[in-house]
Amino acid sequence: MNELVHSRRRTVRQSAAARGPTRTNDPERTMANILTVAMAEFAEKGLAGARIDQIAGATQTSKRMIYYYFGSKEGLYLATLEDAYRRVRAIESELQLDELAPEQALRRLVEFSFDHHASHESYVRLVMTENMHRGQYLAQSQSIQPLNEPAIAALRRLVERGEASGAFRPGLDPVDLHATITALTFFNVSNRHTFGQIFQRDFSHPDVAAQRRANIVETILRCVRP
Repeated sequence: MNELVHSRRRTVRQSAAARGPTRTNDPERTMANILTVAMAEFAEKGLAGARIDQIAGATQTSKRMIYYYFGSKEGLYLATLEDAYRRVRAIESELQLDELAPEQALRRLVEFSFDHHASHESYVRLVMTENMHRGQYLAQSQSIQPLNEPAIAALRRLVERGEASGAFRPGLDPVDLHATITALTFFNVSNRHTFGQIFQRDFSHPDVAAQRRANIVETILRCVRP
């Protein structure tokens, strides 16, 4: 998150601490609520179409307060992007991949990626929006790369364990493997409407989704096996 937002968050935390626990005002909760509503607004309408008025009304706050916390509409958009990545990486960190056999760990990671994307269409749409902006807002972020480094580090450890045990073929690139997992699980949501119209197959139907999930897992496992 950019330095302005970091500064705002430190300020509201310090102010809340100074007031003591008896006050009902909760700046941290307000900011979290704003980010949740902003996610839906930006995902549905993009950066240009999103309206701060709508976000303010839905969160029962004011435009002035949103600008105080996030600096600008663009600042809120960047903060929303960072928060979206932060949430998915936080859940990934709880998968305990290091405690599983390599193939089982990879299976769990792919299944998680599929399930997360399938149940968080707003996340997928938000990432698609930023790609339409050619990543220019994420390029301004001071936290996005450190935020995602643990995910690649965990996958690198998994690849090394798999190669050492003979479960995986040698020479796997963790970043490339991450890209393959993301591509397959992301497409299932990002292209579900166009693909569904063309081929008359509903990716959101439980039976179709279950089959697609299993096929993606098997594709990734076949890719890494010797």
